[in-house]
Amino acid sequence: MEDRVERGKQWLESILSLMGVAASVSSEGFAKITEDQDSCWLNIQGDRLTKEQIQLLIGDKGKNIDAIQYLANTLLNIEQDAESQGSYTVEIGSYRVNRYQELRELVDRATEAVRSTGEEQEISGLSSAERKQIHYLFQDSSELATESRGQEPDRKLIVKTR
Repeated sequence: MEDRVERGKQWLESILSLMGVAASVSSEGFAKITEDQDSCWLNIQGDRLTKEQIQLLIGDKGKNIDAIQYLANTLLNIEQDAESQGSYTVEIGSYRVNRYQELRELVDRATEAVRSTGEEQEISGLSSAERKQIHYLFQDSSELATESRGQEPDRKLIVKTR
């Protein structure tokens, strides 16, 4: 795991440097929000960055940070043996932690509505990574299920009874 973390930190610092962003990367100083204990968290240190730089790294609705995270998960696992492969979560300015709380609130409202009305509830405007997080939250539920419908960029998550 330590090699994976170091490889991830070095890769992300190189990407940031190529982008003209002078920031270091740590794997500490944040709260893990997923159940995936094998995920390597790469925290971009934003203390020397401007608000504009942080917003640029996050992007509209998290698209840029999601793209960086996707590249990390793809490129850092190429040509690695199975034991060296793993998932990476890229964080900056508590974006992922705050967004996770927002997603939990959306899920709680949808869950309550499904339970009270019995009708499916639609959650739109989610990235594929966010839909995956929500699917994971419901995987052990005996009464509710989720599914994704539609095509990108209009794909929606549905919460429904089993």
